[in-house]
Amino acid sequence: MDINLWNKIESEVRLRIDAEPTLGPFLNSLVLSQKDLLAAVASILASKLHSDALSATDIKKFILDVYRDCKEIEPALEADLRFFKQNDPACKYFSTPLLFYKGFLGLATYRAAHCLWNGERHTMALFLQNRASEVFGVDIHPAATIAGGVMIDHATGVVIGETSDIEKDVSIFQGVTLGGKGFESGKRHPNIKQGATVFAASTVLGNITVGKNSIVAAGSLVLHNVDDNKTVAGVPAKETN
Repeated sequence: MDINLWNKIESEVRLRIDAEPTLGPFLNSLVLSQKDLLAAVASILASKLHSDALSATDIKKFILDVYRDCKEIEPALEADLRFFKQNDPACKYFSTPLLFYKGFLGLATYRAAHCLWNGERHTMALFLQNRASEVFGVDIHPAATIAGGVMIDHATGVVIGETSDIEKDVSIFQGVTLGGKGFESGKRHPNIKQGATVFAASTVLGNITVGKNSIVAAGSLVLHNVDDNKTVAGVPAKETN
C-alpha cells in the first residue's frame, strides 16, 4: 500500500471535517476510522451499494475480503486515484474521487467483481455489476479487463462490454459505449490502448483497437481501428486533419 497516499487522504478528510463539521460523523465513519485505503473504499461502497439482498455490513466485509485476496486491486485503485487527480481539472484532492465520483466508485466495484469473475463466482460478480449500474450509472461487465490508472469521468451512461480491454492512462467520459456488433461470439469488444481518450457520447463497436494516445471526439461512432496518435470524429468516425 502507498502509505503516503493514504496519509494524504486522511489529512484531506480532516480538513473537510473542519470545513463542514456536520459531515464529521459521516467522514469519520467511512474514512478516518478505517485501517487503510482498501477498508475505506469498501466502507464507502457498502454505504452506497447495500440493498434488501445484502446489508452495508455484509457488503463491506465481502468487498474487503475480495480486495485483500486479489493483490492486484490495491495498486490499481491507487493508480486510479492518482490518474483522476492528475487528469481531471475539477479534481483538487485525492479524497474527491474516493468520496464523490461515480466513475471511481464504479471502477472500484468493477475491480471486486472482476476478481470474483476470475474465481468463477459469476453470480456475485454479476450482482455487484448490477448494483453498480443502478447506483453509479456505470455498467462494466466483470469479465472486461481494465488496467489500473483509468479515469471514467462523470460516468453516467458508460457501458463497457464483456471482452473489452482497456490499458492504463485511458480517459473515458460520460455516455461512452464500448460494445459489440450484433450477436458475435468470442472477442467482440474494443481494445483501448494506453493514453487514449474517448470523449462523451461516443460509441466504439466490435473487436477493434483505439491506438495509443489517440482521441475519439465526442459523439463519434467508431467502427474501424484507430492508429496510434490519431484523432477521429464523426458518424462514422474518420481521421481529422
